[in-house]
Amino acid sequence: MKPRPASSAKLPPLLPRVPPAVAALLLQGAAFALVLAGVNLTGVRPAPLTFALLCGLTAAIFSRLAGLARWWLLIQLVFVPALVLMLTLDIPPGFFLAAFLVMLAVYWSTFKTQVPLYLSSNKVWHELEGLLPAAQAGKTLRFMDLGCGLGGVLTHLAAARPDGHYSGVESAPLPALASWLRTRRQRNCAVYWGSIWDDALPACHLAQYDVVFAYLSPVPMERLWHKARAEMRPGSVFISSTFAVPDQQPDQTLSVDDLHHSTLLVWKM
Repeated sequence: MKPRPASSAKLPPLLPRVPPAVAALLLQGAAFALVLAGVNLTGVRPAPLTFALLCGLTAAIFSRLAGLARWWLLIQLVFVPALVLMLTLDIPPGFFLAAFLVMLAVYWSTFKTQVPLYLSSNKVWHELEGLLPAAQAGKTLRFMDLGCGLGGVLTHLAAARPDGHYSGVESAPLPALASWLRTRRQRNCAVYWGSIWDDALPACHLAQYDVVFAYLSPVPMERLWHKARAEMRPGSVFISSTFAVPDQQPDQTLSVDDLHHSTLLVWKM
């Protein structure tokens, strides 16, 4: 069964082409300004937590009207109340700075790409192993993991099929470092830090690979499909975990019995 893509953000004309994270922040600011104006007009002085809850509820309503994905509504609702509650705790400021830096290193440009850190399960790794072309004497299988996360796919396949060479690219610094450390002892692995859209990064030219795998999000799939169609060789294989390509029926679909109910969608180029 072809999975149904998650709903993407549809913003009103006042916020054209604004990344959802930026739109959410703007809507939070608008909600705060509206609630503050209401407080000043009525002369009512609510408790800080009550004021924060009003801001959160207003931001959630704005986000719904703006067409943000549903999971943004919960974030908008609890964001300001969570800030108020955190300020009541005696936590050193350095803790918040450290948490921010860690989150920045993990999620990096997620606000722009709308691709969070998804980790494939062990069962997905084994299914991928079965989708690789059969070994051929004198030929090295070449595999690319676009958004390789912590390198689990690469290390598993490199051990299971030592006849191949396994590359991964990751844009977030901390996962890229973790993936590099995890694979550095395996001579048939290579991890690159950068964007899959960076033409200056030779590893992202897809013509050199027999199999290209991606576990990203619904947002970049159409653009990635055009890149794959333009660059990949006839006979090569493109595999997406869970997220479909709009209006493109896969040649093969495999359901994986893991915690996330993953689906592997396979296209023969």
